Amino acid sequence: MSLAIGCGVLAMLPVAAQAQSYQCTVPATLPRPHPDVASASQPQRVRPITGYTLALTWAPEYCHKNFRDPSAKFQCQSGNRFGFTLHGLWPDGVGKEWPQYCTSTALLPAALIKEHLCSTPSPQLLQHEWAKHGTCMGTTPDAYFSKSTGLYAKLRYPDMDALSRKPLNAGQLAEAIAAANPGVPANAVRVTVNSMGWLDELWLCLDKRFSYTRCETGSGGIADNATVKIWRGKR
Repeated sequence: MSLAIGCGVLAMLPVAAQAQSYQCTVPATLPRPHPDVASASQPQRVRPITGYTLALTWAPEYCHKNFRDPSAKFQCQSGNRFGFTLHGLWPDGVGKEWPQYCTSTALLPAALIKEHLCSTPSPQLLQHEWAKHGTCMGTTPDAYFSKSTGLYAKLRYPDMDALSRKPLNAGQLAEAIAAANPGVPANAVRVTVNSMGWLDELWLCLDKRFSYTRCETGSGGIADNATVKIWRGKR
């Protein structure tokens, strides 16, 4: 067993979850997000939903790259520590014609942001995920984030430190994620890396009933035999 600290509360997690040794303390006040709206490069698209993607960000790599970014202060400079964070829950469409920015929306309530900040540690990213993706799901902000954080909270992770210390490819990482999560097949896991080959995100494929399912061919991510490096400390 290992100890995890989430939003200041100690909780016991199985060994498979030890990559998620959180330290997350939400301050009394947070910056308010600004509106996130459709644009010429990110237009409104109202399309049928064919399934969903649950996107997880590997925070150590994100913070290595964005440590000095003021928008990353809560995640990377406030004494908080994260493993995989929740990027978002995205409705999929056909090919690159996924739905996005389906309706205009107000700013999220501060209380809702605080509730979910230890899963998605950025007020602006929470606003963005609701505006771009959640508005296309015919639901409310509360229900959207309850669904995404509920899926995220059930996931467990392999020993990422151990994986970072040996040769690894995307297929092997997907198999390790699947082994830690009965019900998540390896072919439901896509792996993305940055330009230097360091782990960036995991994209998990779900059907319209939110059950994990095989990812469609060409749906993103690197090839199974592509090398993955996992950032854990100084390079």
